[in-house]
Amino acid sequence: MNRTTLSLIAGATALAAVTGFAAVSAPDPGSAEQRTGAAATLPVERTGLLCPRPSTSDLAETTYTSFAPVTEGADDKGTAVLRAAAQQSAPDDDGTSEDGKDGENGAADEKDEGDEKGEKDAAKDDKAGKPVLQLQEPGKPVTAEADGADAPALVGTADGRFASGWTAQQTTEVAAGTGRGLQGVACSAADTQFWFPGASTDDSRTDYIHLTNPDDSAAVVDIELYGKDGELETTVGEGITVKPRSAEPVLLSTLTAEKQTDVTVHVVVRSGRVGAAVQALDDETGGDWLPASADPSGRLVLPGIPKDATAVRLVAFTPGDADVDLKVRLASPSGLITPAGNETLHVKGGMTAAFDLGDLTRGEAGSLVLTAPDGSVPVVAAVRVLRGEGGKQESAFIPAARPVETRATALDNTAEGTTLSVTAPEGDAEIKVTASAGTKGGTPQTKTYSIKSGTTQDIEAPVPAGLKGSYALTVETRAGGPVYASRTLASTEGGVPFFTVQPLPDDRGMVAVPDASENLSVLQR
Repeated sequence: MNRTTLSLIAGATALAAVTGFAAVSAPDPGSAEQRTGAAATLPVERTGLLCPRPSTSDLAETTYTSFAPVTEGADDKGTAVLRAAAQQSAPDDDGTSEDGKDGENGAADEKDEGDEKGEKDAAKDDKAGKPVLQLQEPGKPVTAEADGADAPALVGTADGRFASGWTAQQTTEVAAGTGRGLQGVACSAADTQFWFPGASTDDSRTDYIHLTNPDDSAAVVDIELYGKDGELETTVGEGITVKPRSAEPVLLSTLTAEKQTDVTVHVVVRSGRVGAAVQALDDETGGDWLPASADPSGRLVLPGIPKDATAVRLVAFTPGDADVDLKVRLASPSGLITPAGNETLHVKGGMTAAFDLGDLTRGEAGSLVLTAPDGSVPVVAAVRVLRGEGGKQESAFIPAARPVETRATALDNTAEGTTLSVTAPEGDAEIKVTASAGTKGGTPQTKTYSIKSGTTQDIEAPVPAGLKGSYALTVETRAGGPVYASRTLASTEGGVPFFTVQPLPDDRGMVAVPDASENLSVLQR
């Protein structure tokens, strides 16, 4: 094999690593891109997604949704399937684990215990690998429903015509109890490192870090916790094994004896790879999923704080030893403004800092823009948002987000209760928004929007004509930017404003594959 061919393979491998669990192929030798020496932008050919276990509540009602946009240049064949992952050490309602003794009956007859374990193992084997959701065609979402605490974590792959832009979401409504409310999370790709500012080990919170392993070999994970005074001492946070193609929920309060309101969780994978998300459940203010923050950076954008937010709490952390004074600005509908009394926020190196920003948005759409001086100190951040008053409050989380470089999709939208929020903090932008066909019928609709520099707009997103069921909203950056976006789902149940917010990161469905004639020998060092 000659040097040029080796270079191309190395380049494609690097690109696949950047897009998570994805594979690409070189352009056809006769293509225009190949002849002119330009890089070809091609759809990814294979990708993977992981969805955490939705809930431990018997009252939970979960909807899984899967979708792939129509992508020009994609293969005309392929599949996209989400399957149930095996459940490991999932807590029962009484606080015990599936493999454990109940504490009261620890001296049970050995034969009975063995029979019970065998029945549970058989039930696990029956669930593991079971297809839950499979796409039939690009451009039309499909859904599946599951009730109660038995709804599984999902492991899925897509290839061919479904791989580029494949997106999945789970939305769960819990009628009562700890974490009651609307909980939503976009399924994510596996990775080897995650940051979660905004978690808690306080007695009022029940926070789990959900780890899902898509591979056929075990993954080994370390979990680090950082509080207001630095790293917390943990007892069993190192060397956690996540079995092949399985999900492992870990209760954060079992990792440390320290009770702290605001904690930053750092997940580091020693071997293998996992998907990770924090489920943050509160006794009084409901709960939601806390997705991972964007990678540590000197400039962060937290998009789409609801305009009727009654309280906003910012949690920030810098992984290094250096302190930083973050400049805080709010991208409002009229432009960037500095919140009175919160012009700058001081974050000590290696320590989690929290700041109450009150009713920051004051009835208008808004996004937080955080900047370190000269961008020299990397930071991760998230906000906890409350809606409602008194005993009828509900909470959600918005982490620092990645921009929509090309395209992003939000699922499980309905004609009522969906808000799409878009911000362009650095320059004017133009976006195209497409409403897909509905899960049970409807005709796609498309609109374009202009977003002025420094503003956040809650746009009136298109709805499919003749909509039946739910639908997908796909956002594409057409010009300018960068653009950041989030989607809010909201409803009212018993006077409580249920809601959930999901930032919309780029789907990484397209990659630039270098021409084979280019010299990429630098990749072989």
